[in-house]
Amino acid sequence: MSQVLLSLGTNLGERRHNLRRAVQQLDEEMVVTAVSPVYETEPWGEPDQPDFLNICLAATTTQTPRQLLKSIKQIELDLGREATYRWGPRLIDIDIIFYDDIVMAEEGLNIPHARLADRAFVLTPLADVAPDWVHPITGKTVVEMLNAVYSTAVRRQPEPLFEEKED
Repeated sequence: MSQVLLSLGTNLGERRHNLRRAVQQLDEEMVVTAVSPVYETEPWGEPDQPDFLNICLAATTTQTPRQLLKSIKQIELDLGREATYRWGPRLIDIDIIFYDDIVMAEEGLNIPHARLADRAFVLTPLADVAPDWVHPITGKTVVEMLNAVYSTAVRRQPEPLFEEKED
């Protein structure tokens, strides 16, 4: 089994519902082991659009990185994602952030995610599920990378994504 960390974001439609459905579908493809709190964030790259809700999750999978990417893209389509412009609004966006300690750069697939260290909207929820995960290229932990970025525009939401189950 491989350990993966994924980032999810949405700024169209019923945003919390989009995240819930995505996590549920991902849990059918792999074993989701942790889900971060929800964060509301300003758009990155293209400011003239609604704010995003973002989460990160940890999971285990038997899929290869390429198989995982294919599964993720299919989930995005199943949930209604349509192509827009770069950094544009989206119903759901799922990115592979880390896959074990693999480093790869192929057409359409970069692991670790190429712009991870610049994105507080990814690093903040990622620090909730994997604070000590070490970037295989830089040697920095998620918390160290988070401490190096401006993160005041990332606002934790008080409501959990899923209701807590009572024992």
